[in-house]
Amino acid sequence: MTEIIARLADISARYDALFVDLWGCVHDGVTALPEAVAALQAFRKGGGAVVLVTNSPKPRAGVAEQLKVFGVPDDAWDSIASSGDSARAAMFRGVVGQKVFFMGEWERDAGFFEPLNLLSDPVEISRVPLEEAEGIICCGPFDPMADPEVNRPQFLYAKQKGMKLLCANPDIVVDRGEVREWCAGALAALYTEMGGESLYFGKPYPPIYDLARRRLGELGRDVPDARILAIGDGPATDVSGAMGEDLDVIFITGGLAARETKTERQPDAAALKAYLGAQSVHPQFAMGHLR
Repeated sequence: MTEIIARLADISARYDALFVDLWGCVHDGVTALPEAVAALQAFRKGGGAVVLVTNSPKPRAGVAEQLKVFGVPDDAWDSIASSGDSARAAMFRGVVGQKVFFMGEWERDAGFFEPLNLLSDPVEISRVPLEEAEGIICCGPFDPMADPEVNRPQFLYAKQKGMKLLCANPDIVVDRGEVREWCAGALAALYTEMGGESLYFGKPYPPIYDLARRRLGELGRDVPDARILAIGDGPATDVSGAMGEDLDVIFITGGLAARETKTERQPDAAALKAYLGAQSVHPQFAMGHLR
């Protein structure tokens, strides 16, 4: 049964490291959430390590720059594991070919194609029109407000050509302030529904958790899974992914599921129980907002 807790400090002594989602937990896509920042700072001051585990298609350096823009201070986290880095490693191994059709906002996502030093012999990747492509790199929709269905004609062509779609962000939607936007995961889901093959590298899939553990190792931390706590607001990504990795997890109800869980300061217990049952996930803990 999921326990509703008041604050991270209520249970933090049980854990040595946190895997923390960003969007909806630490910031709202526009600005940092002060209580969340304070909770992470306190955890680190107590000797814990904080790895930000995000489905952002940006490389680690790009995520760090974005955090500065949002006002998340450096002393609230230790390292970053991004879906973008996990997916980039696969791209530079050639999993969807060398000539790729790119989907996303180039000004935002150009860093995805920067050289990756993790691989000793990366393949050379070139962006080409869809008609010349061997595969698709999807960092997000061209227009985050447009229904994913607008991509159906291009996806039909790609499927007929046998192209694979690399999804750099498995999230379906995200809230930027008060505005809900479509993410790459929605496009990948449509492509799969149409009979195409989509490859995923962020939460809830294992590669990003493997990367997060490597980030802990880079910090000189050898933390067993029983001492790692995941935190996130996505039942199908953060909670499901943590469950698949056998990690304890706090479900932040005031993000994507605020309406369904009737969250103001804290979730309504009955609404939370009904929602988790419908989602078939069973987090150990829940709280309205990270604090």
